[in-house]
Amino acid sequence: MQNVGVAHLKPGNRLSEHVITRRGTLLFEKGRALTETDREILEAFLIPSVLIYEPNESEKAAQAAEEDEVVPFLQGKPDFQLAFKQMRSLLRKAFPLPAAAQPLPILDIRNQLIALLDTAEEYHPLLCDPEAVRDEDYLYNNSIYVALSSYLLAKWHGFPEKDLVPVALAGLLHDIGNIRIDPLILEKKASLTPAEREEIQKHPTYGYMLLKNVPAINEGVKLTALQHHEREDGSGYPMHVKGDKIHPYAKLVAITDVFHAMTSNRAYKRADSPYQVLDDLHQESFGKLEPTFVRTFIEKMTQFSTGTLVKISDGRIGEIIFTDRANPTRPMVKIGDLIVNLAQERQYYIKEVVAG
Repeated sequence: MQNVGVAHLKPGNRLSEHVITRRGTLLFEKGRALTETDREILEAFLIPSVLIYEPNESEKAAQAAEEDEVVPFLQGKPDFQLAFKQMRSLLRKAFPLPAAAQPLPILDIRNQLIALLDTAEEYHPLLCDPEAVRDEDYLYNNSIYVALSSYLLAKWHGFPEKDLVPVALAGLLHDIGNIRIDPLILEKKASLTPAEREEIQKHPTYGYMLLKNVPAINEGVKLTALQHHEREDGSGYPMHVKGDKIHPYAKLVAITDVFHAMTSNRAYKRADSPYQVLDDLHQESFGKLEPTFVRTFIEKMTQFSTGTLVKISDGRIGEIIFTDRANPTRPMVKIGDLIVNLAQERQYYIKEVVAG
């Protein structure tokens, strides 16, 4: 192990010991791979140096070979990291197959999804790290995000046990139709032309066509690919259907898809604050998204315990000390000796959760 000053830490350095604050509370666990945000947190807590694990030569070689396989979460146990990587690798191989008239390996996908869900006890949608996602991996990472978050939302809302894995599978496959869209359109930085926008809005139809003849998945999974951009008031696409015509799986996935799309970096935009996105989702629930599902999502997403570390919009880092149910995305945050009530000081907002 090596004692490294906080100012000299690099992203990816792995802790060889727990980091304890001066108040005696656990800040970061042993084994954590540090990010740039983590370094800022260490500085904010006046930690002068930390012990870093020094890999041997074979481990360095293995690490170099896997640099393009970053798991985009701020935390996660090794078995979850491995399952995530395996799921992403499988999707890279599987998604292009139906478009090439080859069968989708649905049994392999389902089994790997179950393995991922079995290791995801620490997963939380607010702990995704948009900086870790490369543009070329967006489709696959976002599909896994939406699968995990849709599974959680279904559990939170009390869906029957028999629906939980199908809901996750619906989230995993909801955007498979994008494999038929020209990547130059998907990643275009400039405004889309009307023809390009029309082409992108065909991806739900493409997705349904790719899945409709796969016998091993239920109709809800297939309809989610078709309906995840439909809205309660009929303003969505591609068929402009309304509330009771939209499958419940698609209503769930619509919420998690919007959340992850808005909190991810893309070629044409930077990630938005997840707390701002939750505020936007609250507004969208009025006529656009299923309001009961949105209410559950916001309530559960903001149920962080006292002491959760957050960064607010001006860069300061503090800890949540109180959350008002009437303003779940705007708690009171203690920053040093100062208490910032975000429900009243609305010029500030939570930019990110940095440690639970």
